[in-house]
Amino acid sequence: MRVEIVAVGTELLLGQIPDTNSQWLGEHLAANGIASQFHQHVGDNHQRIVLAFRTALARSDALIVCGGLGPTQDDITRAALAEVMNVPLDRDETIVEAIRAMFGARGRTMPENNLLQADVPRGASVIPQTRGTAPGLICSLGRKVIYAVPGVPYEMTDMFERAILPDLVARQRADGTTSVITSRVLRTWGASESGLAEAVGERFEALANDDRVTIAFLASGIEGIKVRLTARGDDHAHAAALLADEERRIRTLIVEKFGDIIFGVDGESMEDAIATRLKGRGLTLGLAESLTGGLIASRLVGVPGASAWFRGGVVSYASEVKFDLLHVPRGPVVSAEAAEAMATGARSVLGADIGLSVTGVAGPDEQDGQAPGTVFVGLSLGDRLEHTALRLPGDRPRIRAYSAISALDVLRRALDRDA
Repeated sequence: MRVEIVAVGTELLLGQIPDTNSQWLGEHLAANGIASQFHQHVGDNHQRIVLAFRTALARSDALIVCGGLGPTQDDITRAALAEVMNVPLDRDETIVEAIRAMFGARGRTMPENNLLQADVPRGASVIPQTRGTAPGLICSLGRKVIYAVPGVPYEMTDMFERAILPDLVARQRADGTTSVITSRVLRTWGASESGLAEAVGERFEALANDDRVTIAFLASGIEGIKVRLTARGDDHAHAAALLADEERRIRTLIVEKFGDIIFGVDGESMEDAIATRLKGRGLTLGLAESLTGGLIASRLVGVPGASAWFRGGVVSYASEVKFDLLHVPRGPVVSAEAAEAMATGARSVLGADIGLSVTGVAGPDEQDGQAPGTVFVGLSLGDRLEHTALRLPGDRPRIRAYSAISALDVLRRALDRDA
């Protein structure tokens, strides 16, 4: 069964509010094995809404409409539905009394405009409202169906779980098209989107005509590139087996091309990966940050229980702090030598097992003869003292953010080598 989502509201087109409803619906449809292949946004215009509905019905089996069921003049979803169904609107007195009672319970008089919310396209079924005033609608058109729900998120989610999802599942079973969809996201740092696509290119092409498994690439800025794998199976076990097999294939291709750039799965962040490794080995970490100004420490303390393995950080932004507190030799502070000395100093001052440092030029001006984007990461681990030189792109905020996650990635790789 193919489901299409149409979000109604001029405010969505103007960018005044984000369309979180479509995102939520897409996620929950997929979790229940229902394909959502198209999403539309349409403004508060009767003819354009009718066109959006007819377009959706021409290519999809079911349509979920969010918004336009309120009591004001621009809430015209009901009228558009009636035109598409070629039926009149009938006023449902049961709904009128329910809305009037809701206002009465709050000590208020129902405005006459709320009567509009009791208008139902003839032949449609009503989804009773439990959290607001606008009821939802289930409109059958032959073998196809339109569900209309309010745009208020907590009202929409309630109606979806209480009425829409059970109806969709029943329709799927009747058609014999029941399936389960599951997905996994591999999170990477250190390769471009095009490079990853090239690495898995042959596998991508092999799956072109297989609707059971799909691969997608999601560029996520300062959080790297995500590779999303999605599998559709006859049941949960079948879908899980397909997904596990595909993940093994894709991991192998990526590692062969780029090495160990996969740092997490699904919601696992780079700092989560660091926490897992440090806790597993009983090690503690101390930081010395210059151009990042505490960004790395901020990321680390976002992990619950970070106090067990994170000793703290020194924001040695001024050169004199590097010299006096971390005992960095006087001289250029944007250098490999300074980064290594900062890591050693952080480890000593903070009493940590590991010292990690970052120094560099965020821009827009040069420093110590180094161009913006020049970054050195220092690492003191066991009896090793080393540095990694980086050239990072972007403006000042991006260079600082890239420096933070890149420094953590240096630590992750070092810990994995020593495991």
